[in-house]
Amino acid sequence: MANKLQGLSVSLPLTYDNEDGPYRLNKTLKQVVRQNFKNLILTSPGERVMLPTFGAGIRRLLFEPSTPETFSKVSQRISSQVTKFMSYLKIENISFITSEQDSSLPGNSVRLIIKYNIGPINDNDTLIITQSID
Repeated sequence: MANKLQGLSVSLPLTYDNEDGPYRLNKTLKQVVRQNFKNLILTSPGERVMLPTFGAGIRRLLFEPSTPETFSKVSQRISSQVTKFMSYLKIENISFITSEQDSSLPGNSVRLIIKYNIGPINDNDTLIITQSID
């Protein structure tokens, strides 16, 4: 009997899956890279044990003014983190959408859209993260 539990990594957040068993699994390299990239973006510097410089810390963006300077600083931080920890990614575009620009977003929200290329498999993807003060 073949083992049904075949995947590259556990998918986050942890979720029971009827097909995979105890936890849903990432089954493609693209899924693994997206999950790791999202983790890099959302982790605050100092949050990761034994790796204090890991993380772009975009949650701080919510408490900064929505100005081009702030967005530029965050873009530079993301690019720096990718260069250091995920050098196989090539960021093609980073854009920010605020709740003032898009009325479908809740107040005090920022949507971050990052288009990138996964070099080793030459595949493009887009990561969209919406952060808001609840």
